[in-house]
Amino acid sequence: MIDPDKQDVEDAAAFALQADEAGADAFLVGSSLLMSDRLEAVIQSVKKLSDLPVIISPGASSHLSRYADAVLFLSLISGRNPDFLIGEHVKAAPIIRKYGIEAIPTGYMLIEGGSCTSVQFMSATLPIPRDKLDIAVAHAMAAEMLGMRIAYLECGSGSLLPVPDDMISAVKTEISIPLIVGGGIVDPSVAAEKVKAGADFIVTGNVLEKADNTALVYEFAEAIHNP
Repeated sequence: MIDPDKQDVEDAAAFALQADEAGADAFLVGSSLLMSDRLEAVIQSVKKLSDLPVIISPGASSHLSRYADAVLFLSLISGRNPDFLIGEHVKAAPIIRKYGIEAIPTGYMLIEGGSCTSVQFMSATLPIPRDKLDIAVAHAMAAEMLGMRIAYLECGSGSLLPVPDDMISAVKTEISIPLIVGGGIVDPSVAAEKVKAGADFIVTGNVLEKADNTALVYEFAEAIHNP
């Protein structure tokens, strides 16, 4: 994950090159707030240095760019805020169509991670409690039945705890679509545990934002690809 609010264009480009060489599979670009105006410049700089897919993970309908390969069309199905269930999507749809980028319908579920994260505050939604596996499973099943192509369990950027392994396993058992897991994954061994539990993709970002983190990115890639 590359956050344009936390990394300038040069740092994002350098990080992208390191991540590509270390074995990353794709780049997510996005922010809960997007207070900077660097989104398009960051995406363009990354695409100049890497052939990996660049996918926007938007916090709002305005967080779009014609230069991305795709956008996660995130519906915050764990919450009941209509803006993040459908409202922002209606605003974004004409722009996405105009830009010609791929929209990937994604059932986004916010999971309790031990702290109030930016996405929880900005969306004004309650996360699914860590011990309520049945609630997470039911939401993921609903996402698949609604035709969403990906399920996403997320504790939020900077969360203190990652998504529990037993929740990942419970959800993965009941769905056939790919499962993304992110938030609070700060160690390669933890990333490997999430893959073993059933995650198809791991999202990490905060821990990799320091300069010259090639070795750590490589460790994450190895742990995820060969758990």
